[in-house]
Amino acid sequence: MAISANAQHNHDQLFGNRLSTLSQTDPELIEYFDNFAFGEVFEHGSLDPHTRLLVILAALIGCQAQTEYRVFLGAALDNGVSPVEAKEVVYHAIAYMGIGRVYDYLTITNETLIERDVELPLPGQSTTTPAMRFDSGWKVQEAVIGDRLAQLHATATPDTKHIQDWLTENCFGDHYTRTGLALATRELLTFIILVSQGGCDSQARGHVDGNVRVGNSRAVLLDALSQLVPYIGYPRTLNGLAAINEVAPASA
Repeated sequence: MAISANAQHNHDQLFGNRLSTLSQTDPELIEYFDNFAFGEVFEHGSLDPHTRLLVILAALIGCQAQTEYRVFLGAALDNGVSPVEAKEVVYHAIAYMGIGRVYDYLTITNETLIERDVELPLPGQSTTTPAMRFDSGWKVQEAVIGDRLAQLHATATPDTKHIQDWLTENCFGDHYTRTGLALATRELLTFIILVSQGGCDSQARGHVDGNVRVGNSRAVLLDALSQLVPYIGYPRTLNGLAAINEVAPASA
């Protein structure tokens, strides 16, 4: 088996002439993996290349793949993803994974940017203040989950109300309102992060609905999910597919 011309072209577009050490120790694996990941998968669907790279970065954070993330971050920066966008993917993941699992990816991102002579800190992307973060978060959260938001707050018990407030103020008020990534992109990355880390099936279903609300169709979700197969494997991908089929089924 040889690496196809299309797969080789797509690989070289991303990584230049960089060769994986596995090409020497595991050549058979690299041949069929590259043909699949950079041939069949890359050529499937209509997701634009820029969004594909953001999706893959988010997925690699989600599945805790530090080495592959470092490699793909370099490829992303070489292929049009800005330092701000790359950093925003990492920041966004914190709301859905916690700083404990994202800290290392922030370190990798900073190291990579410094190696490329990017001045840190990057320009600020926050749009809220402590006084307005609840109201700002409410607006964007309502855009994602709809009228159900008011009910969630109204029915929260006194000992759980702080969680609902934090979701509005912090998850949406601090994270979603940032510039650097559009709302539809952030919501797509949320779905990707949830699917990639696994164990978040209920939340994944909720964010399928959220994606549809902000303009990401079933087709967009399927195209993004399809790009994950080489990196997160089939079980988590199939869980994501089940969420899409349940909430946004194919038209008859």
